[in-house]
Amino acid sequence: MTQVDTVTRILDAAEALFAERGFAETSLRSITTRADVNLAAVNYHFGSKKALIQAVFSRFLGPFYKLVEASLDNHEKTQPDTVLSIEDILHFVAHAMTAVSKGDRSKLTIFMRLLGLAYNQGQGHLRKFLQREYRSLFRRVMALVTKATPDLDPMERFWRFHFMLGSAAFTLSSMEHLMAIVEDDLSIKCTEEDVVGYLLPFLAAGIRAK
Repeated sequence: MTQVDTVTRILDAAEALFAERGFAETSLRSITTRADVNLAAVNYHFGSKKALIQAVFSRFLGPFYKLVEASLDNHEKTQPDTVLSIEDILHFVAHAMTAVSKGDRSKLTIFMRLLGLAYNQGQGHLRKFLQREYRSLFRRVMALVTKATPDLDPMERFWRFHFMLGSAAFTLSSMEHLMAIVEDDLSIKCTEEDVVGYLLPFLAAGIRAK
């Protein structure tokens, strides 16, 4: 097994177990068992459980960051005087998430569960890591949201933005179950694209609500 294969197996196992059980409840031993590697391999490649948690997030957020940045850079270059709407901003973000997950719904579902856990399980080191690594993109997006919602005061905008994140995390992390409920209750089959198509206008309306 190559080093790349080993790292991938460890990250895959850690990602799945963290999403299933939570960060605190997942031991390094359970990760090594799932990945079929020894503990020395985890220590060699990552050094600690905290570093492994951060690496799991970086694997998704690194490419996502670059894709959103590229979309925003292209917009500023081609349409420098155009103020993006909330819908435009959300479409850039949704496109990047879909591209990173490469059409694999489970990848997106797992990551959104992990994002929810990052808020709920008091992982202080992870919040500091995310702020350090991705603060510039967050500030850039928030500046665009501010331009798109000039009538909102900062406090209201803050809460609406985080309500939007919560709604998106719940929907995307539960997408399979929600699609099954729709099919059972309404006898209608939905695709991932259908769900996102319903979700984005709802999120945008929530940000702009008066």
